[in-house]
Amino acid sequence: MREFLKSTRFKILLAFVAFLIGIMIYAVTKGGYAVSGASFINTATKPFRFVSNSVSMKIESIADKLHNADQYYEENQKLKAQIGELNKQLTEYDDLKEEVEELRKFVVIKEQHPDYIISQPASVLGYIANDPFKSFNIDKGSAEGIEPYCPVVTAEGLIGITIDVSEHVSTVRTILSPDLSIASVSSSTNADNGIIEGSVLTAENGCTKLTHLSLEHALRVGDLMITSGNSGLFPKGYAVGTVKSLGVEANGLSAYAEITPCSDITRLGSVVVITDFSGKTPDGEVPSAADPEKEGGNEN
Repeated sequence: MREFLKSTRFKILLAFVAFLIGIMIYAVTKGGYAVSGASFINTATKPFRFVSNSVSMKIESIADKLHNADQYYEENQKLKAQIGELNKQLTEYDDLKEEVEELRKFVVIKEQHPDYIISQPASVLGYIANDPFKSFNIDKGSAEGIEPYCPVVTAEGLIGITIDVSEHVSTVRTILSPDLSIASVSSSTNADNGIIEGSVLTAENGCTKLTHLSLEHALRVGDLMITSGNSGLFPKGYAVGTVKSLGVEANGLSAYAEITPCSDITRLGSVVVITDFSGKTPDGEVPSAADPEKEGGNEN
């Protein structure tokens, strides 16, 4: 016993007990007043009770999860199903909203041009790979009354013409292409006219080009160019694009203008096909879209 009292272990134990007694004395005298025996015990044991309660609550929480695991799993699955159904309804709402927007464009075109016979809005299936002029396919074809060389438009402006038509799919050549020539006239002056046809350089910027423009023209940047309708390939007076810049050809014989299409042809979601309109060239006499002489003509 005497050896234990002299041992290092006893000294450590004694120091620990003294430390605890010091903490308890400090705790009960900190307020500057004496406390009863019960209060002393409560104060002294408060840290231990706090730790004990925390451990007890943690154990109860774990036990509850283990005991009610099946119930929580079922509730979780129900919530997931409800979230999935809400997401489905939201997707259907977005699709319906988009469909309503497309029909609104359809109605706008019909109201502005009551003489047009037009298709239902056609979705763009995808652009033709490696075509710098952004030709694309749509999900409407001969079954919907579409034929080759039908104008393709949006509510904002002319997009191009159909070239290859199958039963339910058509290929559209855009106004960015040099293989499509459009006789155009200024909507403001009604006198400055020329041929709109694309090029590789202008197509890189999503634009096309107005050529055969008189050196004495009165065009200004921002002027709107519309179809003249002389050839019968396109309806008269449909918006094509606005003047982005002006210049003189290298030969010095004529001027030109870079044209920004009214619709962003590089980012189309849907279009409308005009299957018939007043002044359309009779069947069998459709001029070649690549022939500027037939499409251009004399504008005045």
